[in-house]
Amino acid sequence: MKIAIMQPYVFPYIGYFQLIKAVDLFVFYDDVNFIKKGFINRNSILVNNKRFNFTIPCKEVSQHKKINKTEVFFDAKAQQKFLNTISQAYGKAPYFEDVYPLLEHLFMKSNYHTIADLAMKSVYLVSEYLGVTTKFKVSSYCFSETEHLVKEDRLIQISKNVGATTYVNAIGGQELYDPISFKVRGVDLKFLKTGTICYEQWSKEFEANLSIIDVMMFNSRDDINDFLEMYSLI
Repeated sequence: MKIAIMQPYVFPYIGYFQLIKAVDLFVFYDDVNFIKKGFINRNSILVNNKRFNFTIPCKEVSQHKKINKTEVFFDAKAQQKFLNTISQAYGKAPYFEDVYPLLEHLFMKSNYHTIADLAMKSVYLVSEYLGVTTKFKVSSYCFSETEHLVKEDRLIQISKNVGATTYVNAIGGQELYDPISFKVRGVDLKFLKTGTICYEQWSKEFEANLSIIDVMMFNSRDDINDFLEMYSLI
């Protein structure tokens, strides 16, 4: 059994969804500290053929506050402004009519209180749209008894609690985690490296690693699922 554990991000890049599809169980790590200027409440889309950074505003952001305790400050006016930006940026994209109603429903009709709520809902929405069948759990609900553990100790314990034999981490974790530390406790550590993914956008110069929103606007479900297989475990 393979497991991955990651903080919830709002409409993350495609590598996040590769990680989800590569495992049997994906755990949202929502009871760890918020990362300022990270990807929990921020990402990028294309506006006028240029990378545009968007941020979901939150109340009293602090790296000393847990993600699931960080409240969203995203009123109806701000929601509509964001949706207008999406509409103006992608209104003529080939899959706009399929994707925009999903975003509209999420932001305008779904209930969410914290950034963890909104981020997880965005990932659920995309996974359902793509037909990804990976199971999800939330660390604050399912693994609160491990909260006293830190860094890799908690990741290993959660893995062992669910009977996982392989823990898969994003490639950036190579600087943080030692495979031997996992191995001696009965868990194989693998890192997911995203392959080269390109698709047709507005201009000839491809802008990589944007939010999954951009991928969905320009590609069919089948094509995106092909992209999700374009990785290697090392």
